[in-house]
Amino acid sequence: MTNLLENNITGTIGVQKYLCSISWRNGTFVMDEPESIEGKDLGPDPYTTLLASLAGCTLSTLRMYIDRKGWDIPEIHISLNMSQENNPDLTTTISRAITFSNDIDEAIKNRLLVIAEKCPVSKMLKNNILINTTI
Repeated sequence: MTNLLENNITGTIGVQKYLCSISWRNGTFVMDEPESIEGKDLGPDPYTTLLASLAGCTLSTLRMYIDRKGWDIPEIHISLNMSQENNPDLTTTISRAITFSNDIDEAIKNRLLVIAEKCPVSKMLKNNILINTTI
């Protein structure tokens, strides 16, 4: 099995509640929680970061496909949110709405919907994910 990233993402938290520093191959960003749950709101929370990954992957996948087809679609917009239902198993539903800056033919919209579902993060989130944790 091959890692998807060249280098591990690393994280650190100090004594300030929720404020995490996350390092990736080319920099660092902070994650935090909103003030409503005692964070300082200095960065995105984990749910926002997860949805941002799906947004970025979806947009990039659509852009590559649109460019390859030579279609005149200058801007793609995406809006995401998620909800959870505490049934016997926890069920998470992600809502993803994609819109465009200009009118798009219905057949092209339907094709782009199929392509959006094929973005690597979409496929990952819809399949089995195992988390192997060590201490």
